Amino acid sequence: MSTAMTFSEYGGPDVLTPARVAIPEPGPGQVRIRVRAAAVNPIDLRIRAGMMQDVFPVDFPAVPGWDVAGVVDRVGEGATASVGDEVFGVASAGGYSRYALLDRSVTKPAEVSFETAAAVVTVGEAAWRAIEHLGVRPGRTLLVHGAGGSVGAIAVQVAAARGVTVIGTAAGQDVERVTGLGAVAVRYGDGWVERVRAAAPGGVDAVFDTSGAGVLADSVALTGDAGQVITIADPSFAEHGVRFTGMDPADRFPEALPRLAALIADGSLDVPVRHTYPLAEAARAHTDIEARRTRGKVVLLP
Repeated sequence: MSTAMTFSEYGGPDVLTPARVAIPEPGPGQVRIRVRAAAVNPIDLRIRAGMMQDVFPVDFPAVPGWDVAGVVDRVGEGATASVGDEVFGVASAGGYSRYALLDRSVTKPAEVSFETAAAVVTVGEAAWRAIEHLGVRPGRTLLVHGAGGSVGAIAVQVAAARGVTVIGTAAGQDVERVTGLGAVAVRYGDGWVERVRAAAPGGVDAVFDTSGAGVLADSVALTGDAGQVITIADPSFAEHGVRFTGMDPADRFPEALPRLAALIADGSLDVPVRHTYPLAEAARAHTDIEARRTRGKVVLLP
């Protein structure tokens, strides 16, 4: 038996409690890892609260979390990793645990910490996926809404490294940081459209919305083509003819993870972990995120 954080009903952070659970056994192609870090993502909070029942139903008791990094301690038949390898990826069952199974493990470079490896999984793949779907090329201009957030900050860095001109909307306190990531930063809020037009006199070719802040109609107007606008956050996407990405597993880019890890290892990509909590304090981590007492990635340490 081992320890995991579980919840047996939907509710607030206090439904998360430590429990003894069976140590999972890897199946064909899987590896089991001793978890060294598990990232907390906003979707974890929504699933725990019951807001995602129609999309991500759970069987109680449930272990939340997906993004993990750790050391392989057992392998299934046909697995490509070996015992002792340091890996990261998406847990096939809950990640808030001392042990997790990975269907597709990714080698963690020695230069990348376990905390950073876990932190990049979901947000990094989302950023990479959107850029691939939009097909932005060197010399084009990409607008990233929410450039100060975890997904937006990675999208800015990846696009800028490809020779794309990036405009990023951000809160006032994030403008300097977003500029440092390689974007032309503009404050969001009233007047953002005029500020973007001033920052991109040649026009905007594509828009990636990570904010869900009701910016889709104006974004379509800026590009002149709803097909060049993509969102991961706005449920009104269909009203504007905009693509929503992230719900369909077939839509994702798992091959992004080793590429992102290589960029972190060589210093080309910064994915800062702002807060860490012991695994047993997962409820406090959820509480602090909901109260907006944290900024940036939050990671649990089993």
